[in-house]
Amino acid sequence: MTLEETIDIYCAAWSERDPTHRRKLLERVVTIDIRYTDPETDVHGRAELVNHISDVLAGCVGAKIVRCSDIDAHHYMARFAWRLVKADGTELLEGLDIVSVDEQSGKLKTVLGFFGPLKDGI
Repeated sequence: MTLEETIDIYCAAWSERDPTHRRKLLERVVTIDIRYTDPETDVHGRAELVNHISDVLAGCVGAKIVRCSDIDAHHYMARFAWRLVKADGTELLEGLDIVSVDEQSGKLKTVLGFFGPLKDGI
């Protein structure tokens, strides 16, 4: 599986309402001991990630995560932009994820999420 396919399946898991199907998607693309962290949470393990996604989706009925950039990768690390959009296409949130990839399995082993656009520091 390519890194692009892995990340697209990971994003699809963030849009999947059925926790059983979401777990199956994540089994394909993240390690069992995945660490996911963003400004609001820090979860460890695939089961916790499945539950965390359930909590997020409960507050955003009908919304989905879409990757909205190319994937920039080197040395088993990658970054990509995403958007949380409502069913009508209205953007709720944008962000950037930085991931590390397990060298042997090709699965994501860490995901660091950032919300919102970068601000000018100049």
